[in-house]
Amino acid sequence: MNERPAVAMLRDPHTLRTPLTASLAAAFLLSACAGTPTTDAASTPTAPARWEAPLPHQGQTTDLTRWWQQFDDPALAELITAAENVSPTLASARSRIAQARATRTAAGAALGPNANATASLVRGRQDFITPVGTTASADFQAAWEIDVFGGGRAGRTAAQARLEGAQAGWHEARVSVAAETATNYLALRACEAQAEQSQADAASRAETARLTQLTAKSGFQAPATEALARASAAQASAQLTAQRAQCDIDVKVLVALTGIDEAALRLQLAPRKAVLPQPSEIVVTAVPGEALSQRPDLYAAARDLVAASADVSQARAQRMPRVSLNGSLTAGRFESGGASTNGTLWSIGPLSVTLPIFDGGTRAANVDAARARYDEASATYRGKLRHAVREVEEALVQLQSTASRSEDARIAAEGFRASYRATEARFRGGLTSLFELEDSRRTAVQAESQLIELQRERVAAWITLYRALGGGWTAADLQTAGAASDNVEMTTPNKVTP
Repeated sequence: MNERPAVAMLRDPHTLRTPLTASLAAAFLLSACAGTPTTDAASTPTAPARWEAPLPHQGQTTDLTRWWQQFDDPALAELITAAENVSPTLASARSRIAQARATRTAAGAALGPNANATASLVRGRQDFITPVGTTASADFQAAWEIDVFGGGRAGRTAAQARLEGAQAGWHEARVSVAAETATNYLALRACEAQAEQSQADAASRAETARLTQLTAKSGFQAPATEALARASAAQASAQLTAQRAQCDIDVKVLVALTGIDEAALRLQLAPRKAVLPQPSEIVVTAVPGEALSQRPDLYAAARDLVAASADVSQARAQRMPRVSLNGSLTAGRFESGGASTNGTLWSIGPLSVTLPIFDGGTRAANVDAARARYDEASATYRGKLRHAVREVEEALVQLQSTASRSEDARIAAEGFRASYRATEARFRGGLTSLFELEDSRRTAVQAESQLIELQRERVAAWITLYRALGGGWTAADLQTAGAASDNVEMTTPNKVTP
């Protein structure tokens, strides 16, 4: 009957009240075995001791809640704010908070007595002897189911944990919306940069085709060379058209995310066209457990586990005897033939005990179902912990990779660009063929595109890391109590130790 301790950070202990009657003593002892589910120490989910991927070396201590304002592009922060205001994901999260708060209120109210009042007025004869009269009465009735075995308290604990999980879920949704908006904004800027590169390439190929056509008409170039030049120019034009179409699609994605009119959004985006935003770098603590404590989704999963544990306790309490106390107060007045009679009736009781004897296994099945839900919540928590570690590690690897490739990509782009200019000069002087020029051009364009893509990958890796680290949410946000916790818009939830 001795209960093994559960995971300390996930468990809320319950205190059992002393039985009110001697007839409940045996059942009270049985209730000591109906505690929360236990967890072996070896299976307790823990974060790794250290990161396997290299940490960024030049990061700054940054408040991630204001990270978007620290980009060199003010339009990004404005778009994120607009997206948060119209996001259906955040609206759903706010609704879940309101629902969870109402459930918590109901669960807390169930622990106390409930009272009802009724009033009645009757005119007529009550029997064959009493003359016609008027009877007026007012009744006040109260009932209280005493939470002897902690079922009600477990229900309140579960409701509170789910409210806290819903509040953390709002923060998770906010971070996701911000990251999604930033990623699509980055994609648009990279697309615009690629479009400018494609436009310059198309213009260059068109000019080469024009000059080749003139020289072919003069008999200085073969018809096959002219055909190659026209084909190259047409190919570049088609690529430019496709790139511009992709940029238009990216704009429409941002319109859907932010709810801003497309014409107004294009005006807002115009000043920094084709310029990729640059973030402030982020410091990553060397201790994974400290970094992962900033993840609102992990906190929400932990609260789900607390709620599931409390559900097991509540289901077990349903198998115990139920104790209830009732009381009533009635005031009445009867008038007939000018005479009246007043009186007050009251009672305390009965104090009743309901003993479950046979239910066909329903209550036992409810306990088994609650334990299964607890096991599911435990597995979900472990899975989310592993996934969180993976997300941070992947972001760190991507940062390291893009940093290592940046200098090589820049040197390659500059070298191929210089080689193309030299080849173009020789072509115009008649010292090289169009085939060599096109090969040099193709290599230079590919290097420029790869450099732009690498820049996009690096900024995207920072955005991924921001999201993997929780986007600035910390347990300290739960220390604010009072009015802030009653705000459905959710800026900071109540302080609750996970």
